[in-house]
Amino acid sequence: MIGGNGWLGSALASAVLDAGFVKPQDLSLSYRSQRPHRFDEAFWTSDNQALADRSDVVVLCVRPADWRDLNVDMKGKLLVSVMAGIPLDPLSDRHRTDCVVRSLPHAAVEIRQSYTPWIATPGVSEEARIFVRALFEACGVQDEVHSETDMDYFTGLSGSGPAFPALLADAMMRDALSRGIPVAIARRAVNTLIIGAGRLMEMHETCPSEIVQTFLDYRGTTAVAIEAMRAAGFETAIACGLTAAFEKSMSLGDVPKQL
Repeated sequence: MIGGNGWLGSALASAVLDAGFVKPQDLSLSYRSQRPHRFDEAFWTSDNQALADRSDVVVLCVRPADWRDLNVDMKGKLLVSVMAGIPLDPLSDRHRTDCVVRSLPHAAVEIRQSYTPWIATPGVSEEARIFVRALFEACGVQDEVHSETDMDYFTGLSGSGPAFPALLADAMMRDALSRGIPVAIARRAVNTLIIGAGRLMEMHETCPSEIVQTFLDYRGTTAVAIEAMRAAGFETAIACGLTAAFEKSMSLGDVPKQL
Protein backbone atom coordinates (compact mmCIF):
# COMPACT_ATOMS: atom_id res chain seq x y z
CA MET A 1 0.00 0.00 0.00
CA ILE A 2 1.51 3.27 -1.15
CA GLY A 3 0.39 5.75 1.47
CA GLY A 4 -0.19 3.03 4.04
CA ASN A 5 0.39 5.48 6.87
CA GLY A 6 -2.55 7.71 5.88
CA TRP A 7 -6.00 7.39 7.45
CA LEU A 8 -7.50 5.42 4.54
CA GLY A 9 -4.41 3.29 3.98
CA SER A 10 -4.29 2.41 7.68
CA ALA A 11 -8.01 1.59 7.72
CA LEU A 12 -7.69 -0.65 4.66
CA ALA A 13 -4.67 -2.40 6.14
CA SER A 14 -6.50 -3.03 9.41
CA ALA A 15 -9.56 -4.34 7.58
CA VAL A 16 -7.71 -6.87 5.42
CA LEU A 17 -5.58 -8.04 8.33
CA ASP A 18 -8.57 -8.45 10.66
CA ALA A 19 -10.43 -10.41 7.97
CA GLY A 20 -7.44 -12.69 7.46
CA PHE A 21 -7.41 -11.65 3.81
CA VAL A 22 -3.68 -10.88 3.96
CA LYS A 23 -1.07 -12.21 6.37
CA PRO A 24 0.96 -9.49 8.14
CA GLN A 25 4.22 -10.74 6.65
CA ASP A 26 2.72 -10.44 3.14
CA LEU A 27 1.73 -6.81 3.61
CA SER A 28 4.02 -3.97 2.50
CA LEU A 29 3.34 -0.31 3.27
CA SER A 30 5.09 2.95 2.50
CA TYR A 31 5.41 6.09 4.59
CA ARG A 32 6.83 9.56 4.00
CA SER A 33 9.21 10.44 6.81
CA GLN A 34 8.94 8.41 10.03
CA ARG A 35 8.13 4.72 10.27
CA PRO A 36 4.77 4.28 12.03
CA HIS A 37 4.47 2.11 15.14
CA ARG A 38 1.74 -0.19 13.83
CA PHE A 39 1.50 -3.40 11.81
CA ASP A 40 4.88 -4.45 13.21
CA GLU A 41 5.03 -7.72 11.26
CA ALA A 42 4.50 -5.95 7.94
CA PHE A 43 7.24 -4.58 5.69
CA TRP A 44 7.61 -0.79 5.87
CA THR A 45 9.58 1.40 3.45
CA SER A 46 9.82 5.03 2.38
CA ASP A 47 10.79 3.90 -1.14
CA ASN A 48 7.61 3.52 -3.21
CA GLN A 49 9.42 1.89 -6.13
CA ALA A 50 10.94 -0.70 -3.80
CA LEU A 51 7.47 -1.41 -2.44
CA ALA A 52 6.07 -1.91 -5.94
CA ASP A 53 8.98 -4.14 -6.97
CA ARG A 54 8.33 -6.60 -4.13
CA SER A 55 4.53 -6.66 -4.56
CA ASP A 56 2.05 -8.40 -6.87
CA VAL A 57 -0.76 -5.97 -6.04
CA VAL A 58 -0.22 -2.26 -5.34
CA VAL A 59 -2.96 -0.27 -3.60
CA LEU A 60 -2.53 3.44 -4.23
CA CYS A 61 -3.75 5.37 -1.16
CA VAL A 62 -2.61 8.96 -1.76
CA ARG A 63 -4.39 12.23 -2.42
CA PRO A 64 -4.85 13.20 -6.09
CA ALA A 65 -2.65 16.28 -5.54
CA ASP A 66 0.19 14.10 -4.19
CA TRP A 67 -0.21 11.53 -6.96
CA ARG A 68 0.79 14.04 -9.62
CA ASP A 69 4.42 13.81 -8.45
CA LEU A 70 4.38 10.02 -7.99
CA ASN A 71 6.16 8.17 -10.77
CA VAL A 72 6.38 4.47 -9.90
CA ASP A 73 6.73 1.72 -12.50
CA MET A 74 4.15 -1.01 -11.83
CA LYS A 75 4.56 -3.03 -14.99
CA GLY A 76 3.13 -6.53 -14.52
CA LYS A 77 1.36 -5.53 -11.29
CA LEU A 78 -2.32 -5.16 -10.44
CA LEU A 79 -2.82 -1.50 -9.49
CA VAL A 80 -5.79 -0.65 -7.27
CA SER A 81 -6.34 3.08 -6.87
CA VAL A 82 -8.58 4.49 -4.15
CA MET A 83 -8.13 8.09 -5.32
CA ALA A 84 -11.14 10.20 -6.26
CA GLY A 85 -11.31 11.58 -9.76
CA ILE A 86 -8.28 9.99 -11.45
CA PRO A 87 -9.42 7.89 -14.44
CA LEU A 88 -8.09 4.52 -15.55
CA ASP A 89 -6.11 5.71 -18.57
CA PRO A 90 -3.87 8.21 -16.73
CA LEU A 91 -3.25 5.61 -14.01
CA SER A 92 -2.30 3.03 -16.64
CA ASP A 93 -0.05 5.47 -18.52
CA ARG A 94 1.69 6.86 -15.44
CA HIS A 95 2.41 3.47 -13.87
CA ARG A 96 2.96 1.45 -17.06
CA THR A 97 0.46 -1.30 -16.35
CA ASP A 98 -2.61 -2.54 -18.21
CA CYS A 99 -4.14 -4.02 -15.04
CA VAL A 100 -5.78 -1.11 -13.23
CA VAL A 101 -8.74 -0.88 -10.87
CA ARG A 102 -10.24 2.47 -9.92
CA SER A 103 -12.19 2.27 -6.65
CA LEU A 104 -13.84 4.56 -4.16
CA PRO A 105 -14.10 3.29 -0.58
CA HIS A 106 -15.05 5.82 2.07
CA ALA A 107 -14.37 6.61 5.72
CA ALA A 108 -16.56 3.79 7.05
CA VAL A 109 -13.80 1.35 6.07
CA GLU A 110 -12.69 2.01 9.64
CA ILE A 111 -15.75 0.14 10.95
CA ARG A 112 -15.96 -2.28 7.98
CA GLN A 113 -19.10 -0.55 6.67
CA SER A 114 -17.80 1.13 3.51
CA TYR A 115 -19.66 1.00 0.22
CA THR A 116 -17.03 0.65 -2.52
CA PRO A 117 -17.83 0.99 -6.24
CA TRP A 118 -15.01 0.04 -8.59
CA ILE A 119 -14.21 -0.33 -12.27
CA ALA A 120 -11.41 -2.20 -14.03
CA THR A 121 -9.51 -2.00 -17.30
CA PRO A 122 -10.04 -4.86 -19.81
CA GLY A 123 -6.60 -6.18 -18.85
CA VAL A 124 -7.79 -7.17 -15.37
CA SER A 125 -8.49 -10.91 -15.36
CA GLU A 126 -11.48 -12.58 -13.73
CA GLU A 127 -9.12 -14.02 -11.12
CA ALA A 128 -7.96 -10.50 -10.28
CA ARG A 129 -11.57 -9.30 -10.16
CA ILE A 130 -12.36 -12.01 -7.60
CA PHE A 131 -9.41 -10.71 -5.56
CA VAL A 132 -10.73 -7.12 -5.75
CA ARG A 133 -14.24 -8.17 -4.69
CA ALA A 134 -12.83 -10.01 -1.68
CA LEU A 135 -10.57 -7.06 -0.82
CA PHE A 136 -13.45 -4.61 -0.61
CA GLU A 137 -15.86 -7.07 1.00
CA ALA A 138 -13.37 -7.13 3.87
CA CYS A 139 -14.21 -3.43 4.21
CA GLY A 140 -17.99 -3.60 3.75
CA VAL A 141 -19.99 -3.88 0.52
CA GLN A 142 -18.73 -3.56 -3.07
CA ASP A 143 -20.10 -3.27 -6.62
CA GLU A 144 -18.30 -3.41 -9.94
CA VAL A 145 -19.62 -0.66 -12.21
CA HIS A 146 -19.04 -0.30 -15.92
CA SER A 147 -18.70 3.43 -16.53
CA GLU A 148 -16.15 5.94 -15.33
CA THR A 149 -18.90 8.55 -15.40
CA ASP A 150 -20.66 6.44 -12.78
CA MET A 151 -17.48 6.44 -10.71
CA ASP A 152 -17.34 10.24 -10.85
CA TYR A 153 -20.97 10.40 -9.72
CA PHE A 154 -20.30 7.99 -6.85
CA THR A 155 -17.61 10.40 -5.63
CA GLY A 156 -20.43 12.48 -4.20
CA LEU A 157 -23.13 9.88 -3.65
CA SER A 158 -21.13 7.37 -1.60
CA GLY A 159 -17.52 8.56 -1.61
CA SER A 160 -18.37 11.37 0.76
CA GLY A 161 -19.14 8.65 3.30
CA PRO A 162 -20.69 9.82 6.55
CA ALA A 163 -20.39 13.51 5.67
CA PHE A 164 -23.94 13.90 4.31
CA PRO A 165 -25.76 12.08 7.15
CA ALA A 166 -23.52 14.06 9.52
CA LEU A 167 -24.59 17.29 7.78
CA LEU A 168 -28.24 16.35 8.31
CA ALA A 169 -27.53 15.43 11.93
CA ASP A 170 -25.70 18.72 12.49
CA ALA A 171 -28.65 20.73 11.11
CA MET A 172 -31.09 18.82 13.32
CA MET A 173 -28.89 19.28 16.36
CA ARG A 174 -28.49 23.01 15.74
CA ASP A 175 -32.25 23.35 15.56
CA ALA A 176 -32.64 21.40 18.83
CA LEU A 177 -30.10 23.65 20.54
CA SER A 178 -31.93 26.74 19.30
CA ARG A 179 -35.02 25.38 21.10
CA GLY A 180 -33.11 25.13 24.37
CA ILE A 181 -32.46 21.37 24.34
CA PRO A 182 -29.24 20.56 26.32
CA VAL A 183 -26.26 19.62 24.14
CA ALA A 184 -25.80 16.09 25.51
CA ILE A 185 -29.48 15.25 25.07
CA ALA A 186 -29.63 16.75 21.57
CA ARG A 187 -26.53 14.83 20.48
CA ARG A 188 -27.83 11.55 21.88
CA ALA A 189 -31.24 11.98 20.28
CA VAL A 190 -29.90 12.89 16.84
CA ASN A 191 -27.09 10.31 16.74
CA THR A 192 -29.45 7.53 17.81
CA LEU A 193 -31.94 8.59 15.16
CA ILE A 194 -29.38 8.51 12.32
CA ILE A 195 -27.88 5.18 13.42
CA GLY A 196 -31.26 3.58 14.00
CA ALA A 197 -32.64 4.67 10.62
CA GLY A 198 -29.64 3.15 8.83
CA ARG A 199 -29.95 -0.13 10.67
CA LEU A 200 -33.68 -0.29 10.07
CA MET A 201 -33.26 0.14 6.31
CA GLU A 202 -30.49 -2.46 6.32
CA MET A 203 -32.58 -4.97 8.27
CA HIS A 204 -35.67 -4.67 6.07
CA GLU A 205 -33.85 -3.90 2.80
CA THR A 206 -36.40 -1.12 2.37
CA CYS A 207 -36.24 1.49 -0.37
CA PRO A 208 -36.02 4.96 1.23
CA SER A 209 -38.89 6.22 -0.92
CA GLU A 210 -41.15 3.56 0.61
CA ILE A 211 -40.37 4.80 4.13
CA VAL A 212 -41.05 8.40 3.12
CA GLN A 213 -44.32 7.46 1.45
CA THR A 214 -45.46 5.49 4.51
CA PHE A 215 -45.13 8.59 6.67
CA LEU A 216 -46.76 10.80 4.04
CA ASP A 217 -49.74 8.45 3.85
CA TYR A 218 -50.11 8.54 7.63
CA ARG A 219 -50.65 12.31 7.40
CA GLY A 220 -49.16 13.04 10.81
CA THR A 221 -46.48 15.42 12.08
CA THR A 222 -43.74 13.68 10.05
CA ALA A 223 -45.69 14.22 6.82
CA VAL A 224 -46.00 17.92 7.61
CA ALA A 225 -42.24 18.11 8.29
CA ILE A 226 -41.38 16.30 5.03
CA GLU A 227 -43.60 18.58 2.98
CA ALA A 228 -42.09 21.68 4.63
CA MET A 229 -38.54 20.47 3.98
CA ARG A 230 -39.35 19.74 0.35
CA ALA A 231 -40.97 23.14 -0.08
CA ALA A 232 -37.81 24.74 1.36
CA GLY A 233 -35.72 23.03 -1.33
CA PHE A 234 -34.35 20.00 0.53
CA GLU A 235 -34.19 17.69 -2.49
CA THR A 236 -32.89 20.46 -4.75
CA ALA A 237 -30.07 21.17 -2.28
CA ILE A 238 -29.09 17.48 -2.26
CA ALA A 239 -29.06 17.35 -6.06
CA CYS A 240 -26.94 20.51 -6.21
CA GLY A 241 -24.43 19.04 -3.79
CA LEU A 242 -24.11 15.78 -5.69
CA THR A 243 -23.72 17.66 -8.97
CA ALA A 244 -20.97 19.84 -7.48
CA ALA A 245 -19.11 16.75 -6.24
CA PHE A 246 -19.51 15.08 -9.65
CA GLU A 247 -18.10 18.11 -11.45
CA LYS A 248 -15.20 18.34 -9.00
CA SER A 249 -14.39 14.67 -9.58
CA MET A 250 -14.41 15.22 -13.34
CA SER A 251 -11.99 18.14 -12.98
CA LEU A 252 -9.57 16.03 -10.92
CA GLY A 253 -9.25 13.76 -13.92
CA ASP A 254 -7.73 16.48 -16.12
CA VAL A 255 -4.24 15.01 -15.90
CA PRO A 256 -1.53 15.72 -18.48
CA LYS A 257 -0.50 12.57 -20.35
CA GLN A 258 2.96 11.24 -19.43
CA LEU A 259 5.58 11.39 -22.16
